[in-house]
Amino acid sequence: MQQPYPDRAATVAAFADRVDRGKATLLSSLGADIVMGERSGVFFHDAFDGRRYFNCHCNGGVFNLGHRNPRVVAALQEAMGSVDIGNDHLVSGWRAKLAERLAATTGGRLPSVVFGVGGGEIVDVALKVARARTGRTGVISAVGGYHGHTGLAMASGDAQYRDPFGPNLPGFTQVRFNDLAALDAALDDTTAAVLLEPIPATLGMPIPEPGYLAGVQALCRERGALFILDEVQTGLGRTGTVWFHEQEGLEPDVVLTAKGLSGGLLPITAALMTREAHAVFDEHPFVHVSTFGGAELGCVAALTVLDILEQPGFLDRVRTLGQIFEEGLAGLPYTLRRRGLFMGLKSDEPYGGVAAAGQLIQAGVFAVFANNDPSVLQLLPPLVISDDEVDELLGVVRKALG
Repeated sequence: MQQPYPDRAATVAAFADRVDRGKATLLSSLGADIVMGERSGVFFHDAFDGRRYFNCHCNGGVFNLGHRNPRVVAALQEAMGSVDIGNDHLVSGWRAKLAERLAATTGGRLPSVVFGVGGGEIVDVALKVARARTGRTGVISAVGGYHGHTGLAMASGDAQYRDPFGPNLPGFTQVRFNDLAALDAALDDTTAAVLLEPIPATLGMPIPEPGYLAGVQALCRERGALFILDEVQTGLGRTGTVWFHEQEGLEPDVVLTAKGLSGGLLPITAALMTREAHAVFDEHPFVHVSTFGGAELGCVAALTVLDILEQPGFLDRVRTLGQIFEEGLAGLPYTLRRRGLFMGLKSDEPYGGVAAAGQLIQAGVFAVFANNDPSVLQLLPPLVISDDEVDELLGVVRKALG
């Protein structure tokens, strides 16, 4: 498809003038003013010089199934003959079916679902539900965590994302990840919820220490707070199981999913929750309405994504690929943090992840560093990567970083 502007310079200039001058200036200064053109599978090409890039950023998991996954594209093309976004005020079989399928991924333990458009919105929903359910207002999250840029989500994230916009909302507290004693001290009878990414991506993918998340859950149960897990990046097969919390034997009150839910073709997000948490909507059914949340076309895409994840052997292969990458990355001057294909390479240098990202981009691998720990490079290849592509990718990474 033809680009709307004739060349890179005109595209960057128009973007700077009308969309985000700061972003355009920064990317140009870093030599990363890539304009996405043709894209398919694990690759995308620059629109103007045709250069091919392995996508190992995947926009945090949006492209878990690669770009324009053929099965998801075909399902959407068929659905568009009769379906559009629908109406959030009306009953929808598509939303009901997707909620049923999502609930089944938890063994029915989280049987109720609220849909949204973006990750921040669905975090807001979860925290609103926690406050309504408990009658409390306090929220505890992790220092350096990231949950989005909307109101309650922003307040529960790292200070750099909220400080430019004025004082933080009251009742929000951050404690260090993997520090159960700090959480114990902060969690009291004013706490409505503890909100955590089970592996905080923007913090550099620190792996939870044995017993940490189970300890958080136990403290929440003991003190009447909801335990909310933000699995926007760790969920949907990325860590080798549908949800990472399965690996820890956890039973959170709410699980949040977004990014990869529609296969990168439409925005759709969801909060999976217990009946008890969801009961607020029994009395107030229109207390949260999202015009585009749970769009019926998005539901069609998401149902196809679940079909792919649940096909025999798919998650087994993700786990096998993770081990292949671990062996292939051995010997590089980084410490590997990994669960499944959720991988971070930590450098001993404070900005080693930034340098590594630059080196990989120059070598044809698009990857980014962890913004709240720039010593860490995030490495998120699509889950559908082939054996030949794995071999090629590892060769490029080893040459660029070794």
